[in-house]
Amino acid sequence: MPLFQLILLAVIQGITEFLPISSSGHLILLPQLTSMADQGQTIDVAVHVGTLGAVIVYFWSDVKQALLGVPRLLTGRLDTPGARLAFLLIVATIPAILVGLVLKVTGLADAMRSALLIGITMLGFGIVLWWADQKSPAEREAREWNLREAWVLGLWQAVALIPGTSRSGITITGARFMGYARPDAAKISMLMSVPVIIASGLLLGADVVMSGDAIVAKDAAIGAGFAFVSAMLALVLMMRLLRTVSFMPYVIYRVVLGAGLIIWSLN
Repeated sequence: MPLFQLILLAVIQGITEFLPISSSGHLILLPQLTSMADQGQTIDVAVHVGTLGAVIVYFWSDVKQALLGVPRLLTGRLDTPGARLAFLLIVATIPAILVGLVLKVTGLADAMRSALLIGITMLGFGIVLWWADQKSPAEREAREWNLREAWVLGLWQAVALIPGTSRSGITITGARFMGYARPDAAKISMLMSVPVIIASGLLLGADVVMSGDAIVAKDAAIGAGFAFVSAMLALVLMMRLLRTVSFMPYVIYRVVLGAGLIIWSLN
């Protein structure tokens, strides 16, 4: 794959992964709206893995806490904040893994790479995000996250496997409906991405190893590297803005892009 396209995909992924505007949708749209060849799901997952690095670096204290809690969790104890956080993240990941496997086995994951579908989900879930952001009392903190909410947000996250939905957007929407403040809703959403992207990355690694394609492996590594850099910058900026700015700019972007894609697809 041309280096320019790899860098462009990585930058798009890095910028859009943490904004509630669907990174996967933008990756799918790039070849459909240009003369570039479709990069396929391998590169899509690779640049997602790059953004995972940015989440781990930015939220290192929380990630470290969860990692240190895993041994206690394995012994059936949830008596530390780390063990509890690790448990909640695992619970929140289960629905996405199950639905993701079904989509991969049935081939629906590739069938859904449609500009019209992305337009519909971009527009529809953009409006839902606006509703949640306006109606939420925004009083709760991330440390109040509980088991029931982890499972419910996991179901919301599974919906994000539909292109154009936005994983961060749909989980932030769910967290806002639960009453979490904007920065706290974003924090929960970002932490939820860690096990999901790890699972996707493991599947990607297995596919690359089985194919024995060194060129694809190299492209994936390059894409992941550039995605990490752009994602780090985007994450820092977004978390700062959320202290003073609502999600309205992202809602407007989603509605305009979604409506445009629907019109373009039907003509």
